Amino acid sequence: MDIRYPIGKFEFEGEIPAAQREKWIAEISEFPGKLKEAVQGLSEEQLDLPYREGGWTVRKVVHHLADSHINSYTRFKLALTEEKPAIKPYFEDRWANLSDALTGDIQISIKLLEALHTRWVILLNSLNEVDFKKQFYHPESGQSISLDYNLGFYAWHGNHHIAHITALRERLNI
Repeated sequence: MDIRYPIGKFEFEGEIPAAQREKWIAEISEFPGKLKEAVQGLSEEQLDLPYREGGWTVRKVVHHLADSHINSYTRFKLALTEEKPAIKPYFEDRWANLSDALTGDIQISIKLLEALHTRWVILLNSLNEVDFKKQFYHPESGQSISLDYNLGFYAWHGNHHIAHITALRERLNI
């Protein structure tokens, strides 16, 4: 197992059936509870352990999830309300080194994720086939990204980082 990608890399196959979308929406819905469970009982010291050598600490990962998922939700809203908008990329590594991510209480980000994902799921459940084909332009990659792709990627993204935390717990027996 590649410790950087404990559930493998995200793979997207183009045409997404409705059943797959429903599965991804369910994963986005369940994500905050699974994250809460993954970090439950960790001490402040354990939160500051990196999930792998050279990797982010558990604390940084939790705060990164809030930062990243806020950006994704915003990108959904932009794509739904504008014609293929160019989004603003952000430097996630720089965000992860700001004081709120370095020392902040993870419960703040968990609560934020609970509220954000509740809103996000309401939005996702209201979308139709045409909506999921809408796109935004990512200037960093030079690609247009469909909401189908972004939905799948963020379902994967949450599971990917939860697996970082749970794999660390298993390795250290904590």
